[in-house]
Amino acid sequence: MSNTEHRHRHGSLKQTNKTHKTGRHRSKGAVDSANKGKTSLKALSRKFDKGMSRESRRQQSVQLRKNKREDTMNKKRQLGTSEYSPFLVCLLPLEASIDPRSTLDMLEKCDPEALIYKNSSGITYISVPRFKQRFSFIIPPVGRGQEFTALDYLKVADTTIFIVSANNPEGEILDKWGARIFQMAMAQGLPTPTFALQDLESISPKKRIPTKAAIQKDLEKLLPDQKLVSLDTNADALNLLRKIGAQKKTQLKNRMCRPHLYADKVEYSQETLQVTGYLRGTSLDVNRLVYIPGLGDFQMAQIDVSTDPHPIDKRNLDQEIVRKVFARADEKLQTPLDRENITDEVEMGEEEVADENQEEEAEKPRKLIKRVPKGMNSYTAAWIPDIEEVDDDEEDEEDEDTESDDDFMSCASEADSNDGMEDVSSQADDDQEYQEIAEEEGISDEAKYDREMDFDEEKHSLEKLKAARTDKLWPDEIDTPQDIPVRLRYEKYRGLESFRTSPWDCDKNLPSDYSRIYNFENFRNRARYEIKEAENVIGVPAGLYVTIHIRGVSGALWEAFRSTGPDSENFIVYGLLPHEHRMSVVNCVLRRTPDSVIPLESKEKLIIQCGYRRFITNPIFSEHTHGNKYKFEKFFRPNEIVVASFYAPIQYPPATVMCFRPNPDSSVSLVAAGTLLSCDSNRVVLKRIRLSGHPLKIYKDCAVIRFMFFNREDVNYYKPIKLRTRCGRMGHIRESLGTHGHMKCRFDGQLKSFDTVYLQLYKRIFPKWTYQECLKTAVEAEKKNQESGTMDVD
Repeated sequence: MSNTEHRHRHGSLKQTNKTHKTGRHRSKGAVDSANKGKTSLKALSRKFDKGMSRESRRQQSVQLRKNKREDTMNKKRQLGTSEYSPFLVCLLPLEASIDPRSTLDMLEKCDPEALIYKNSSGITYISVPRFKQRFSFIIPPVGRGQEFTALDYLKVADTTIFIVSANNPEGEILDKWGARIFQMAMAQGLPTPTFALQDLESISPKKRIPTKAAIQKDLEKLLPDQKLVSLDTNADALNLLRKIGAQKKTQLKNRMCRPHLYADKVEYSQETLQVTGYLRGTSLDVNRLVYIPGLGDFQMAQIDVSTDPHPIDKRNLDQEIVRKVFARADEKLQTPLDRENITDEVEMGEEEVADENQEEEAEKPRKLIKRVPKGMNSYTAAWIPDIEEVDDDEEDEEDEDTESDDDFMSCASEADSNDGMEDVSSQADDDQEYQEIAEEEGISDEAKYDREMDFDEEKHSLEKLKAARTDKLWPDEIDTPQDIPVRLRYEKYRGLESFRTSPWDCDKNLPSDYSRIYNFENFRNRARYEIKEAENVIGVPAGLYVTIHIRGVSGALWEAFRSTGPDSENFIVYGLLPHEHRMSVVNCVLRRTPDSVIPLESKEKLIIQCGYRRFITNPIFSEHTHGNKYKFEKFFRPNEIVVASFYAPIQYPPATVMCFRPNPDSSVSLVAAGTLLSCDSNRVVLKRIRLSGHPLKIYKDCAVIRFMFFNREDVNYYKPIKLRTRCGRMGHIRESLGTHGHMKCRFDGQLKSFDTVYLQLYKRIFPKWTYQECLKTAVEAEKKNQESGTMDVD
């Protein structure tokens, strides 16, 4: 046997397997050789990645719901008790003929065990031991010109009782005043409403049920979920108190995230105002600012906490009122009263200021001064040869604004001046009353109607309607001026390839007023942060009976405030959040009210109530769309939604916004309502003008356009800008023909003979600095302005 080993030799039919190709990735052997024995971390098993079971999730949701329910019930039990401030209830009749004092008397007598407290400011406190709750009632003045006062009462009320009478012969639950104030209350944010029906027992028993059903049917048109509560007996009044204390309260976020106080007592001494009352909302920090409607923003010196003077139990009536200092202001941590930003102007050097002034003068168009006849306005002067306007359409709008300044007064001046004249001229009014009656006996009904109508206001409204209709039919179209080159007349305008995608520098060519305002890098994040931090403020907790020492109130200011009316001491104190006293550009989304049909013009003077502030300003309107650029709207028409921009102090949303227009009868009309959008000065509002031309000759996709320009230089200057037509064609300028402005253009299709060619130019529009706070001391300033013939709006 041979010792040699036998080796198998493969033949030509041996199988060859395909090699493994790793491609761009490393093979397993390469990975192992790179690791050299190192092992990776152990991955978690599926047991750890798996979420909770269905039963565990159900139990967790049950526990969370139980905790929330307990927290809600605890808060509800504390409302109106000795641990929290009483329910603040506003009694508001829906008819001027209803006396709310009778309703208050019935509520006072409904429970013999109730404790009644009344103070000099008109607040009535009712403590009901059987409910273990307390109520405070306030009655706003009712009548023409008292709309703002009623709205101020509703801002701080927890519950609103609307009083309805069953003895209305017309069968309506609202009269003219009631419909106006109810519309304003709904736009402002209505506190928890309750409707009380009086005088039902004075009707025959057979007609009571049909009468109440008819009033309930009318009520469902206003608020579908509300039910009428009869208020004729003591049992009805007691049930009404039970309903106020037990019903679910409407949470107004703008009020709940800020501390506020309705004054119970006011004392003034040595430029310090001591305001006493129940603190509501959130905690109040002594180092922050407070705002008083009618007076302005102020700093606090200290806050005192007193023993509650309105206990529920009779055993606590004889307790001693103890007043202690809770917190004192720290001058290092106190918020300053600087409203405008002046750091930019101080830090700039003289050379930089000189350079900027030179640039501004270079950017201004030429100004030719010529003598014109006395009394001629800018529009008439434009027809005289060699007269050039200083600025474009803004000058015409400013002239219109200055002419209309005399027609508008401050919101306090009209109402307060009427109140002040009632006592002085009471005897004269009695004498005139008999004379007017004697004279009216021989006057026809048509003459009476004409005497009540303001014919000048009718003509002004007709002109505004015509201008708004023309702007809607031919939006932004203007006639090309023939006496001045277009490139000089509209030097500040520029063309855009696309309104949506073309860039626009927000920091270029800003007005000087922008150096006086404050701006945030991200307003939404700042507002969300400040509102969240307001709940965790370390200060005087809400629900205590406190006395706020407000310093910096001059004697002249306080005397002017006291002399404006009998209700001057019933005012409200609001605690401001950080930065809410500083000026910025405020943007609000507005919608016209259904009964307002006259168009509003941009830069028209309006009375605006934004949250807790009320002021006079001239807003500009822009479209409410998505994007980074927004088209300027010259008119705010009925049934439209626009964004109004104006200079005002910063305020964090959510906040309701209302626009008012004063009436000749010293009342105000609500013309628009909406919400606060942002306080952002980077909102780009572009005003558009459209130079129109008409085709002279058409040959396929080419056409000769005339009447858009009247010289060759203008054609060459605007050659890079794209052209658009009314029928949707796009084109551009090829060349100029002749010297009279004819030009050859090419389009993306053949034009029609009736088509119109447009060249669109844009310019950024800024609001005017016309902010004027509605202070009650503005009455004297308004009278002086009328005597001197000027209007100081700063």
